[in-house]
Amino acid sequence: MQTTIDSPFHQGEQQIQERLGVRGKMECFGRQVIRSFMPDQHQAFYAQLPFIFVAHADAEGWPWASILFNQPGFIAATDNQHLQINARPVVGDPLNDALEMGDRWGLLGIELSTRRRNRLAAHINQTSSAGIELKIDQAFGNCPQYIQQRELHRLDPRLLPAAEIVELSEFDTQATELISHSDTFFVASYVTNGSGTASEGADVSHRGGKSGFIRVDNTQLLTIPDYLGNFHFNTLGNFVENAKAGLLFIDFSHGHLLTLTGTVEILWDSPDTEFFAGAERLWTFRLDHGRWLKNVLPLRWDLKDYAATTTLTGSWQEATAAKKADSLKNIWQDYKVTKIVQESSLIKSFYLQAPADQHSNFQAGQFLTLKADVGGKQQIRTYTVSSAPKDSFIRISIKHEQAQTGKPAGVFSTFMHQQLRLGDTLQVKAPTGAFYYTNPKQRPVLLISAGVGITPMIAMARHALQEGVRTRSMPAIILVCSARTSTQRAFYAELNELAYQSAGHIQVIWALSQPEAHLKIGTDYQYRGRITQQLLASLLPEGDCDAYLCGPNSFMQSQYNSLRELGVANKYIFTEAFGPASLVRDTETVKQLSVAEAAIINFTESNVEQTWSKVDGNLLDFAEAHGLNPEFGCRSGQCGTCKVKLSKGKVSYQQDITVGLEADEILLCCAMPAKGADTELVQLDIQL
Repeated sequence: MQTTIDSPFHQGEQQIQERLGVRGKMECFGRQVIRSFMPDQHQAFYAQLPFIFVAHADAEGWPWASILFNQPGFIAATDNQHLQINARPVVGDPLNDALEMGDRWGLLGIELSTRRRNRLAAHINQTSSAGIELKIDQAFGNCPQYIQQRELHRLDPRLLPAAEIVELSEFDTQATELISHSDTFFVASYVTNGSGTASEGADVSHRGGKSGFIRVDNTQLLTIPDYLGNFHFNTLGNFVENAKAGLLFIDFSHGHLLTLTGTVEILWDSPDTEFFAGAERLWTFRLDHGRWLKNVLPLRWDLKDYAATTTLTGSWQEATAAKKADSLKNIWQDYKVTKIVQESSLIKSFYLQAPADQHSNFQAGQFLTLKADVGGKQQIRTYTVSSAPKDSFIRISIKHEQAQTGKPAGVFSTFMHQQLRLGDTLQVKAPTGAFYYTNPKQRPVLLISAGVGITPMIAMARHALQEGVRTRSMPAIILVCSARTSTQRAFYAELNELAYQSAGHIQVIWALSQPEAHLKIGTDYQYRGRITQQLLASLLPEGDCDAYLCGPNSFMQSQYNSLRELGVANKYIFTEAFGPASLVRDTETVKQLSVAEAAIINFTESNVEQTWSKVDGNLLDFAEAHGLNPEFGCRSGQCGTCKVKLSKGKVSYQQDITVGLEADEILLCCAMPAKGADTELVQLDIQL
């Protein structure tokens, strides 16, 4: 039995936990949930299973994964430390040669119809005609992540064709087909260091994902994503100590088994990881040898449903498309309008489809840059993506800027609302921007918006909920949304549904300044009037929180000031303003170069040279005043559309910019010529 000083994790598992910063937490957790005996509920669980998965290592040290099956009841606990299994491996299974006293097994009991699973590490105590008796070394439960729901059917084994065993040193066509379309497989690993502790031995684990989550690189090599799990790292920890694995693929429709063994490598920093949705890291499997065991299972399974966690992961086809899209992120591409939804009296949503569905990776809260010919003139605008990165669609939501006294209607928003039709195309650059949701420490979150400022907030809420499902951890999120009337508020039903699905983690507060008479406060909305400091004070959690603000500049400044007065740290307030206006923070920005009094500006590609002075303002205004038409979007240093090359001279920025720039790049919308030496004639050469 494990002593009090033995860790439930061996050196390899501990090494990965240390690498990822969860070592202390997992040691405490492991000592609570990893036992040297089976709890009563585990004993009952195993007793009703019709099959169980087993891992072992053969005489040459190669791990294998196997399946044992019989009628329910073939697994029975004689007490909480012993398990009797009345079954024998199928013909051709390497497990037939691992039935000796003391042989170490890893076992996985899994019920695909309910997604329940529990794990065991054990060794053979004795064998007899009644079956195999195991002595338990470790027992622990497992979460139901990535397990596809399947319904089991039995066949009469007497009606099966004769079993066929085919040895493999490479993946044949049939194996490649099964592997590349699999959504489930089982992986065996093994470690022995001579310590005799319960943490060494064999392990078998379930691995699930979308069909296509395993990449067949060649006739011997596979690349596989590793998703977020329970931080035990039983499989990968074994890989660290012993870089070998056994893989078992089941042909659920025909009863064939594909069992493989080979070597593995963990890819901690592969560039492919960022393009594979849900992948924390990758690992490879190189086949040494294996075999087909055909017609050996009298069991069949029908796929019923994918796990919710599986739907938030990717496939290699999607990863390849995302990687290609990333390489084109700075290039205009034609996106097709596939759906238009009226979200409120002022806001419409437009669903867009990228070429060949090659959607770029992005962060929740970032924006797209759009270009269209409106009235015979090219127009460029930026709009926040209101969908989440893992959604199956790209959505932007646009307010119609209607004409007011002394102010004409918005040119681009009018075009989008009144002229754009299903099937039309827009030229689009991939999402970008420095305003996006990030919360690695899981602090409470306030999302505060006014009007169409709700668009990044719903993207953030959708993303947070999806990540909560994937990681089984979610912070408290309060959305505080301001609108004039109920007809002007967007995403009301969608936000209510997100709050419901979050099981209390998301709370939505609607503040209406002019609510209709028939609305009931507390039911149809929560606050009458604008968002005030008093309201925020009633909602702020204790301790640190992250606050995201989006709306008109006066709204942003007011909310920022309120949060600061309420004690929210400046570094935890994240903002996005509309247009060129910027927020005034109560800390100084980085000191910039002084602005020149005058300069000679040479636009080298247009052969235009003109004298600039301070009254001419930024270089975008200056270029337009002299007949040039550079591309632009936000005019506030956020989108990067006006980025150009500077081949001579220096510029000064009088506001913070959020776009990453190379040493020879500038943003026209924010830049002015920088002052040189007292006697120096300032000259800029701009590639425009």
